[in-house]
Amino acid sequence: MPVHFSEWVLYFFTTLLLPAAIAYFCGCFNGAVIVSKYILRDDVRDHGSGNAGLTNFHRTFGGGLTFVVILTDVLKAVAAVLIVSALLGWTDFAKYWAGLFCLLGHMFPCMFHFRGGKGILSGGAIAIMIDWRVALVVWGGFLILAVLTRYVSLGSCWAGASFPFATWFVYHQVVLLVLAILIGGLILYKHRENIKRLLAGSENKFSLHKKKEGRQ
Repeated sequence: MPVHFSEWVLYFFTTLLLPAAIAYFCGCFNGAVIVSKYILRDDVRDHGSGNAGLTNFHRTFGGGLTFVVILTDVLKAVAAVLIVSALLGWTDFAKYWAGLFCLLGHMFPCMFHFRGGKGILSGGAIAIMIDWRVALVVWGGFLILAVLTRYVSLGSCWAGASFPFATWFVYHQVVLLVLAILIGGLILYKHRENIKRLLAGSENKFSLHKKKEGRQ
C-alpha cells in the first residue's frame, strides 16, 4: 500500500519536529536570565561576560539564588529528555535528540532575544540522563580540570570535546555520534572566546567570592 506524502509529513512532524520544538522550549527557560531579570530586576547579561550562565551569574550576584539557577537549568534538561523520550519510545536517539534541541534553546532562547548561556550545566544534566558512562567521562574530566586549574572554561571545553568520543565508545552508532558531535560542537562554539583567552593566558579563574565584573 503506497504511503501518501501527507503521511510522511505527519510522521516527520510527530517523530522529529514536535519533540524538537518541545525540547527547544524547555531549554529556553534560562535560569540565569529568569532569576536576574524577574527576581533581581537586573539582567545578568548586562554584567561581566554578558553570558547568561551559572558562572557569570555567580560572579555578578552570588548568594543563594545561584542554587535556583542551578535547579532551573538542571530540571529543564531533565524535563526535555523525559518528555521527548516518552514521545519517541525511550530510545537512545530520543535522549540525544532532546539534548541537542534543549541546548539550542538554552544557548539561543527565542523569548530572550536569542542571548542565552553556554550549556554546560544543562549539558551535564543531559549527559547523566543519557548514560552514566558518558557522564563519567564528561563530568570526571570537567571536575578534575576545573578544580586543578580553577578554569571552569577549560573543564567546559573538555566536556564538549569529549562528549562525541564517549558517545562512540559506549554506543558505536553513527547517528548518535553525529548528534553528539553537534552537541559538543555547540558547546565549543559558545566557548570560542574562552579558548582564545586560555591560549593568551588572560582567562579569569573561578572564585567562590562574588565579583562584580568578570568573564566566563
